[in-house]
Amino acid sequence: MNSDTALNFQTLSQTCSHASLTSQKLRYWAEQIRPYWDETGSGSDIPLHRKIWEWAFIASALKDNGMLRPQAKGLGFGVGKEPLVSLFASLGCTIVATDQSFDSAQSAGWSQSNQFAGELKALNEKGLCDPALFEELVTFRTVDMRAIPQDLSGFDFTWSSCAFEHLGSISEGLKFVLDQMKCLRVGGIAVHTTEFNVSSNSDTITTGPTVLFRRRDIEDLARHLRHQGNLINLDFTLGATEADLHVDSPPWSGTHLRLKHDGYTITSFGLVIQKGQQRSTPPFLKLKLQLNRH
Repeated sequence: MNSDTALNFQTLSQTCSHASLTSQKLRYWAEQIRPYWDETGSGSDIPLHRKIWEWAFIASALKDNGMLRPQAKGLGFGVGKEPLVSLFASLGCTIVATDQSFDSAQSAGWSQSNQFAGELKALNEKGLCDPALFEELVTFRTVDMRAIPQDLSGFDFTWSSCAFEHLGSISEGLKFVLDQMKCLRVGGIAVHTTEFNVSSNSDTITTGPTVLFRRRDIEDLARHLRHQGNLINLDFTLGATEADLHVDSPPWSGTHLRLKHDGYTITSFGLVIQKGQQRSTPPFLKLKLQLNRH
């Protein structure tokens, strides 16, 4: 674990794990979004699923940093039909939810896969937020994550849940994380989850519909963020329980913390970044980041 910043434990960027998902804090947030994973109201225990970890991790990291409060301004990228928009609005946050255009979602297959919201009311379809409050606090904009509009600025927090690995390449995904920092005020918090390659720190999928980030990609990104004046602390510790070591594949089981994707074992990684006073990046670091993206 890196220890060159003053971040608290709660703000560690980290891998999905059984211990994290079953911790008291993440269990709390998983229960807040129960209608999204327990649609029949069975009352069953929280599934060991990395998507639930991603949502709970994002909410927990934002809460730990004082972001989930009335009048806090949040910006969500690639929100699809996830529960976080309505959850954050229910806590009094003013939210700008963004996603790709319908044409882009249709060509990528997201609209058919039920992961594209399409209209604002779909973001509160499970009723996590009072409809009147939701209408007051939430707006929707079509945004290409590869070209973020300059007027999206001054936010207290930003987030995305496994979205920036779908931008076409590792390079585009890393560029997004750097670019979206401009949307935050100084002291603001960014929390983003993405695909993490557990199999290799060299071979990976670098281009295509879904790319897989390696440890070295995230380490280079962190160095770049720090040189810009931001705070990030990394923990690549992998879980070692039976549930962690299980690698899921079709037909899917009830344990889905790691899975096979095109021959690679992957899990989720959560980035937590605090925006600091910005400074320019040395030219040699810009070149190194570009070279190490491939």
